[in-house]
Amino acid sequence: MTVMHFEQDGQRLVADLADPLPIAVPLDFDGPQPGFHAAARASSQALRDGGFVGDTREGGSCNCEQLTIVPHCNGTHTECVGHVTDERISVTETLRGGMHLALVLSVQPVAAGGSGESSDPVPAADDLLITASALARAAGAHVGLSPQALVIRTLPNTVERMSRRYAGPAPAPFLSREAARWLVDRGVEHVVLDVPSADRAEDHGRLTAHRIFFGLPPGSRRAPEATRPQATITELAFVAPMIRDGWYLLDLQVPAFLSDAAPSRPLLYPVRFA
Repeated sequence: MTVMHFEQDGQRLVADLADPLPIAVPLDFDGPQPGFHAAARASSQALRDGGFVGDTREGGSCNCEQLTIVPHCNGTHTECVGHVTDERISVTETLRGGMHLALVLSVQPVAAGGSGESSDPVPAADDLLITASALARAAGAHVGLSPQALVIRTLPNTVERMSRRYAGPAPAPFLSREAARWLVDRGVEHVVLDVPSADRAEDHGRLTAHRIFFGLPPGSRRAPEATRPQATITELAFVAPMIRDGWYLLDLQVPAFLSDAAPSRPLLYPVRFA
């Protein structure tokens, strides 16, 4: 076993680094894959240049593929404040790397009409919200530490979401305004979601939860106005049922793309009290 001993909030903790738990959806360019909005499937094709073909099955000397992908729509991805600002800020510049103490929570989304919580614009009564009250109840069983990251698993948690095409005005649960503020108030800098967006798919461009989480005023597209420019949102993850709620170290792995979002591979390492 490979372990790491560390302290957080005055507590001595041990992390098991030997067997990381991936929570990214493997992106199969030739098979089933998740999708969002009207984006085409992520695809691959062999590079062709004169007499060269990048496919050994076609007689090529090696495999060399050209990949086409929309990070925001074609699988697990991590995004930064540049997603909603005029200034082109990249997730690579925002996310410096390293481990983040994370809390995994399972929550049951509820219909907006009876939730007592809100969004902007006003959600339809049957829209499903991830609420602050649900997060608070789930977090109440895990006290004593302050998480830097929160991984939210929505229920029911089924494997079909690994290949689901999300279409329509509100095809999946999203964060209420109060839930986004709850995350901010507790100092959570990195949130990982198993839904395609923190906000309603069709919300007239408000992206309310995004702006609250990044510390932007409503409607602002100016990066200098963000009070939480270091924050990131990861979407379209999949937290397998065998991963228990509780404490982990989160390693958010992203390629060095100079883009507001990039495909990502979040890994969890179990943590226990020493």
